Amino acid sequence: MSYTVYTAPPTKPHAALEEDRFYNKYPCIVITAKGQPDVATRMFLSRITTELKIPVLGLVDSDPYGLKILSIYMSGSKNMSYDSASLTTPDIMWLGQRPSDINKHDLPDQCRLNVTANDIKTGEELMKEDFIMKNPKWLKELQVMIKTKKKAEIQALSSFGFQYITEVYLPRKLREGDWI
Repeated sequence: MSYTVYTAPPTKPHAALEEDRFYNKYPCIVITAKGQPDVATRMFLSRITTELKIPVLGLVDSDPYGLKILSIYMSGSKNMSYDSASLTTPDIMWLGQRPSDINKHDLPDQCRLNVTANDIKTGEELMKEDFIMKNPKWLKELQVMIKTKKKAEIQALSSFGFQYITEVYLPRKLREGDWI
């Protein structure tokens, strides 16, 4: 099966995907929008899913802002709601880094960041959004983050070694179908 792996923002793990030529081992397109979802990337991902039927898996930080980025790809931005049909990828899936991954993959303590009051506020606001309410697994992940008061960035996976993401983390997630 082919995939599109979206990473936000470009980080050490993104560099590892490129340098290790991850796309040669696992048929995928690796793309980043350099942080915030830009129109060109949103349109590209939308067309990949609608025209080529290639699923999009999002690899984002395990915090409310990572989920906000996925939400813009999934349902569009409020500023551009007039053109949401060509700019959304409603079936985008959350590959990782998810709050449940922090313990599941035994991230070292120095990689577990405390959530801020603003993170909690944003997380609670996200839990009221339609796209979260329609996806109980995403809601559960947000609840885990708020309950544990921990978050992690994608680059935390590099604490296990530069190639951990390409040799262990992503292959396991793809093999097990571990996305929501």
